[in-house]
Amino acid sequence: MLNIVSDIARAAGAVVRAGYGRANRIEFKGEVDLVTEIDQRSEALILERVRAAFPDHAVYAEESGRSGSHDFEWLIDPLDGTTNYAHAIPCFSVSIGLAHQGRMVLGVVYDPLRDELFAAEAGRGATRNGEPIQVAAQTELGRSLLTTGFPYDVRTSPINNFREWELFYKRSQGVRRPGSAALDCCYVACGRFDGYWEYKVAPYDVAAGVLIAQEAGAVITTVTGEPFTLPSASILMANPDVHRQMLAVLEEARR
Repeated sequence: MLNIVSDIARAAGAVVRAGYGRANRIEFKGEVDLVTEIDQRSEALILERVRAAFPDHAVYAEESGRSGSHDFEWLIDPLDGTTNYAHAIPCFSVSIGLAHQGRMVLGVVYDPLRDELFAAEAGRGATRNGEPIQVAAQTELGRSLLTTGFPYDVRTSPINNFREWELFYKRSQGVRRPGSAALDCCYVACGRFDGYWEYKVAPYDVAAGVLIAQEAGAVITTVTGEPFTLPSASILMANPDVHRQMLAVLEEARR
């Protein structure tokens, strides 16, 4: 199954890569929430191939929503990082995850520009291009490089992540905002980032990445320390030492 899904992710990545830097049609789903024709083409390819291989399974895809009812459900983001993509910023990915009765059992995230395929199966570890990966061994928040994202309703909602960003920037080595939640998870999994937090994440954005990070040794909860499930309104992941210190900063931000 992992080989099938990896091939599907690479095929969708080829569609995304072919359209990169071209004048694609852009539509707005919200004030700052974009969709391009490449999102739609990539999703159509993924859905066609997933349904051909697993016709009975349910699907939850970003652009077309939920369909079907089954213990197995595919969570699909055909182009995670659309805003980057629309501006020709080279940070985006294809994300495909599989949940069984709400528990993630398989995940693949593919970066088509760097040709990096992150993958995991529950209980079998995580890989990048077939090689095992694990979270960083950093134990001090002050020496950690962190990553985050901001919600689409940032212009109007009081839950906007600004206070948290300020505190973490002062307490860590630095904070980055790459723009692809799936890659944020994978970069924690392979040690490029030491921790990741975000509010208002969509299940299809992080489903595959959560399993990959978990299999690489990350502790994953909500920003209040509760167990992360699909869907959860927020996410926090890091190795155990950094996770504990990040929880304390997030609690301070809420106070």
